[in-house]
Amino acid sequence: MRRRTLLSLPALGSLAWLWAACAPSPEEVPPVPEGASDPQRVTYGSDPSQFAELGLPAGTPRGVAVVVHGGFWRAEYGIEYAQPLVPSLLAAGWATWAVEYRRVGSGPGGGGGVPETLDDLEVAMQRLAEEDIGGPVVAIGHSAGGHLATWLASRRDLPQPLTHVVSQAGVLDLVAAHDAGLGGGAVEAFLGRPPSAGDVDVDPVQQVPLEVPVWCVHGTGDDIVPLSQSESYVAAATAAGATAELVEVEGDHFAVVDPGSDAWARTLEILDSI
Repeated sequence: MRRRTLLSLPALGSLAWLWAACAPSPEEVPPVPEGASDPQRVTYGSDPSQFAELGLPAGTPRGVAVVVHGGFWRAEYGIEYAQPLVPSLLAAGWATWAVEYRRVGSGPGGGGGVPETLDDLEVAMQRLAEEDIGGPVVAIGHSAGGHLATWLASRRDLPQPLTHVVSQAGVLDLVAAHDAGLGGGAVEAFLGRPPSAGDVDVDPVQQVPLEVPVWCVHGTGDDIVPLSQSESYVAAATAAGATAELVEVEGDHFAVVDPGSDAWARTLEILDSI
């Protein structure tokens, strides 16, 4: 069943069922453009989830797009959410580094949370530096991936630090997300405890101002991660003197990662401005 069909149903059941049902099937992942390389798996650790997929465009890359998938940090949602975005990024001239990481849970894909998931993102960026691609390094993260991408921008001591962030419906205020019960307790499961005003090491809204610009692309019809998450982050960031912009688009939580949508086209426009 297609994503748009699913989201038109009057009763969707649990959030977990919705995420699983919206996972792209192989035939929904567009082919890579002519001249670009098929993404190749690159491991950065011994765990099965510690890998990234490196894609190279035809010609010299204009930079690297680090794609971080969402799924409320949970083990059952993996890199398949990032893969459909790769072909259009390659077509636009970007090298791609789609990152898989350990997530919350005990089964396949599990073993993550804080600090393991954050450690994985750091090591993945260290491994990317070895590729020596050059140009700007832009993290594009959806939902919990928006949290991880924005958090990663705070890590300025990495050999491959980020230069820009595009958060797509990101979970950027962990205390507010927990208080609203987003993802059925996903924030507490990720942290291993309830969040607090002292979580400056992990909560993006508490890490402002960042040294890099952040675009928060968010669907006005998002009922999974509300628009207020991006609104409050941008307000806090700009008040602290950072460069941050709220980009409202039409659509729901998944429109921003639908490669055929106007919402995803807006992200490509942002990349063209870099």
